[in-house]
Amino acid sequence: MRIVLCTCEPGDGARLLTALLDDRLVAGGNIIPGLRSLYRWEGAIQDEPEELLVMETADDRVEAMTARLRALHPYEVPKIVTFDVKETLADYLQWVREMTRPAQGAAPEDR
Repeated sequence: MRIVLCTCEPGDGARLLTALLDDRLVAGGNIIPGLRSLYRWEGAIQDEPEELLVMETADDRVEAMTARLRALHPYEVPKIVTFDVKETLADYLQWVREMTRPAQGAAPEDR
């Protein structure tokens, strides 16, 4: 299982998370509003409001999830970071795996 972090513009988190849920690429997630991000971009320090998405996915869905999130995300270089989960409840891990299985009748590339 992986935890996925992604920042986005305020108000855009629900759109991104819903699309990933619809595609069964994440099992669930949280939207944390009210972030203030400072970072260097194009030679200057930027200071922007953002939201943080914290999501769960299965190990074998990370590549597809990352590709889809990158395609949906408006940023040129979005922050998409995944972390291995060292410990979790077995039934929670099973739920994540079940929720990220492609739906019956899905296209072969989604399996």
